[in-house]
Amino acid sequence: MWMTPKRIRMEVDEALVFRPEWTQRYLVVEPAEGDGALCLVCRRLVASTRERDVRRHYEAEHEFYERFVGDEERAALVERLRQGDMSLASVLTPEERATRAGLGLCRFLALKGRGWSEGDFVHQCMEVLLREVLPDHVGILEGIDLSPEITRQRILSIDSNLRSQLFNRARDFKAYSLALDDQAFVAYENYLLVFIRGVGRDLEVQEDLLTIINLTHHFSVGALMSAILEALQTAGLSLQRMVGLTTTHTLRMIGENSGLVSYMREKAVSPNCWNVIHYSGFLHLELLSSYDVDINQIINTISEWVVMIKTRGVRRPEFQTLLTESESEHGERVNGRCLNNWLRKGKTLKLIFSLRKEIEAFLVSVGATTVHFSDKQWLCDFGFLVDMMDYLREISEELQISKVFAAAAFDRICIFEGKLISLQTHMEEVNLEDFPAFSIIVDELRQQFKEDQKIFDPDRYQMVISRLQKDFEKHFKDLRFIKKDLELFANPFSFKPEYAPISVRVELTKLQSNTDLWNEYRVKDLGQFYAGLSAEAYPIIKGVAYKVASLFDSNQICDKAFSYLTRNQHTLSQPLTDEHLQALFRVATTEMDPRWDDLATDSMNRILVSNLQQDLCQETH
Repeated sequence: MWMTPKRIRMEVDEALVFRPEWTQRYLVVEPAEGDGALCLVCRRLVASTRERDVRRHYEAEHEFYERFVGDEERAALVERLRQGDMSLASVLTPEERATRAGLGLCRFLALKGRGWSEGDFVHQCMEVLLREVLPDHVGILEGIDLSPEITRQRILSIDSNLRSQLFNRARDFKAYSLALDDQAFVAYENYLLVFIRGVGRDLEVQEDLLTIINLTHHFSVGALMSAILEALQTAGLSLQRMVGLTTTHTLRMIGENSGLVSYMREKAVSPNCWNVIHYSGFLHLELLSSYDVDINQIINTISEWVVMIKTRGVRRPEFQTLLTESESEHGERVNGRCLNNWLRKGKTLKLIFSLRKEIEAFLVSVGATTVHFSDKQWLCDFGFLVDMMDYLREISEELQISKVFAAAAFDRICIFEGKLISLQTHMEEVNLEDFPAFSIIVDELRQQFKEDQKIFDPDRYQMVISRLQKDFEKHFKDLRFIKKDLELFANPFSFKPEYAPISVRVELTKLQSNTDLWNEYRVKDLGQFYAGLSAEAYPIIKGVAYKVASLFDSNQICDKAFSYLTRNQHTLSQPLTDEHLQALFRVATTEMDPRWDDLATDSMNRILVSNLQQDLCQETH
């Protein structure tokens, strides 16, 4: 990690202050209170005072105003915006407003996972509303086309716009990492979602979807590798800038000799490359770990119960909370895969456990088997599963906290590993203090089987905890290898220089003796501190900051994609091309805003070309 980077002369860091010339250039003013820049058009506050961020807001939201070119024209525009008598709607033509409205509605449909044909339904709803409330304005709907074909085209246009923005930013990445998620299952096909986390010159972190790969068509690891390299090449990225890989811990990803990670790391080896850091426990930690903890196929049995409750126990008030939770997660219709994934969550199992008596009574009432409720081993395994999945839920939720950098995320992993050691010790001592659900089951069984001295075998559960502990050690081995580097990055002023690599000791000593930098470190977060650190004075530390900041520090973006997939599984199961699926996933996971001016212009040009073609066809006939 601390390999000395090539010393490239860099520009002086931007001053984090408002510049007066931005008012005419980007239509912003300095706010009366606080930092940032206040947009005169939309009245939104751009929190950062870096020109790059102000420019991005202007280009994404208000590039329409580029048609005002001359200095006098721009000055008059600023004055009118200051007075509040000019808005975007007042300078757009009706056709432009209709086009922008149509694009916005298409994006909203995609965010909600609605089908292409539902655009027409939305159009009809708006027409009914306007006829009753604003009858004079019904005519504005004539220019808003939400037909299925137009909706498809517009979603693809939005995807192309967002992808273009990502590629433009990717060219400035100093370092990047990839997250490879092969848990997306749509209809009858499995997909690999490839996410990228890149870091720009100002340590601005960007997380986004790079591409999706259909695993049915790219079954071999070699085919997957080629598809990923092609996506990187299209984005203008080389493997020389790749720092980390985070994946699931499936065999396809981490197989010792045939896993994708082995191929990627081998491909990335070159004299100018950093060693690629790999960790495989971030993504779907709760879901994938449940297979190791569920030692008696408990979840398969519970899944059968929930299906019966959904089909035969809907009106029972005791199950309303359970049904509501289920429907909010994956809709009203039962999908076996989505249901099974939902039941592998600690929160869900805890709810099922609290309803176990009601479920037993329900099963009796419908004539279903209740043999599991008299099986000591099964009940103990159930209680143990509930407790362990609750602990996995906690660590999984902590790893969803983004913008903390990998150092803080690894600290949480280490704390959880310490917790596992404690749980194993307590189980060995038959101390169930940290196993509340298990303890309840054991107490109930002791009341029921008073003569039985041995209710459960602690060795059975020690083995599970031990296996989970070893899995964590294996999954995060590379992060443990660079633990000191992460500590130095997180605490540069308290890290002892003698423990640092030789190449960085001089810079670290110089850094720790700088009082001004110490004061900045105390009042700023890590990202702001390293962004303002001079690359000329501290090239090695700055270079490592880029690399550490590029490592995925949370599973948030992958979880966002998986939640979108789970909620909208039935819609996404409709016949869709891989191109359309990628567009939907990108719209659902990105934090970027489309450049509406560009989209509206392209859409109107497309309509003009289409009309021209129709006219020419009519003339020829």
